[in-house]
Amino acid sequence: MAAPARIPARAWVRLPSGRRLDLLAPTPFDWTDEDLAIGLSRTFRWGGHSIWPGAPLSVAQHSLAVLALCRSRSRAGLTLAEQRRELLHDAEEGLLGFDCISPLKPFLGAGFADLQARLQAAVALRYALPPWTAESKRDHKLCDIALAAAEAVHVAGWTREEVRSTLGIRAAVMTADPLAGFGEEAWRPWPPELAAERFLVALRAATGEG
Repeated sequence: MAAPARIPARAWVRLPSGRRLDLLAPTPFDWTDEDLAIGLSRTFRWGGHSIWPGAPLSVAQHSLAVLALCRSRSRAGLTLAEQRRELLHDAEEGLLGFDCISPLKPFLGAGFADLQARLQAAVALRYALPPWTAESKRDHKLCDIALAAAEAVHVAGWTREEVRSTLGIRAAVMTADPLAGFGEEAWRPWPPELAAERFLVALRAATGEG
């Protein structure tokens, strides 16, 4: 009796648009911009925990905050490609539907790191993201870490002392919300639908469609 044929490893997800994405073999054509915006708006930071009633903080809102902070700190301004790179720095999390807290990543092993890298590569190709330079990566990380410190206090409920002593984040805790221009209460997480809408507007602007 012939042995049954082995089924290739795959991990399909069906996206809101109806497209299918194989997380193990992603291509740049597997999702729409709307799919990505929705995915990021429904993927939550800080393990989904929040001191605010209603929705936790989405990766979509965090991504917009990082972009806004990087813009405000940039002396020369950001090109459209640089804006896309900032906005999409966590894009693979929206496709995966999971924002893993950093201390947990080593326990998930090399397989998870490879999965993230495949998704990041597909995103970079789809949106023509420029590679990071040492300087741009440093500037990005300073903004990302500053947002993490602020979110820890203003969203997740850690104290300023705990941010440094327990979480090991050395950045000062900002008071001003980089997204204050939207007119919302400072640091309040947006509903997923609103986060998706605002992320999509920013993405289209950064791709020259806005």
